[in-house]
Amino acid sequence: MAFIDDHKKILLETARQSILHGLNHHKPLPVGAGDLPEELRRHKASFVTLYNKKNLRGCIGMLEATRPLIIDVAENAYAAAFRDPRFSPITREELLDLTISISILSKSTPIDFTSEEDLLQKIRPGIDGLILSENFHRGTFLPSVWKSLPTPRAFLDQLKIKAGLPPHYWSDKITIERYTSEEFSE
Repeated sequence: MAFIDDHKKILLETARQSILHGLNHHKPLPVGAGDLPEELRRHKASFVTLYNKKNLRGCIGMLEATRPLIIDVAENAYAAAFRDPRFSPITREELLDLTISISILSKSTPIDFTSEEDLLQKIRPGIDGLILSENFHRGTFLPSVWKSLPTPRAFLDQLKIKAGLPPHYWSDKITIERYTSEEFSE
């Protein structure tokens, strides 16, 4: 489903207001979904990615739809700004240089494969976001990560690292799910 520009604008403004609210009140913007268009009230999973002068500054999201999209975006924007363990919290001075990107995820589906080579043939570069799981190891890359990791091998190896595994690790217990996303930014 493609979001219309008005809905994208509402989501981006909600994300920015949630970060501003976080700076002032140390919690996400409280959002009521009641009066908003149905598309924004539907339960959808999202990721909010923050950039400061094109450098990654935070990225937090949900892989499963558990709440209305507008609330998911507000919560994830706050978390990306203040709770991403890779970064210190956003400061007021950074707010002007902050670019917000939102990814709305489709439902994930398992990929059936017989080997790592078979999996590499089934991954769709530029389209698939992947979720890698094995026992207690889990990681995901959004489809936008293909811009910096353009080959299936590089994408998969870095995803293994993100999940806490060695890049050339392989096991028959690894599961992979795929999803797509609609991404838009300010």
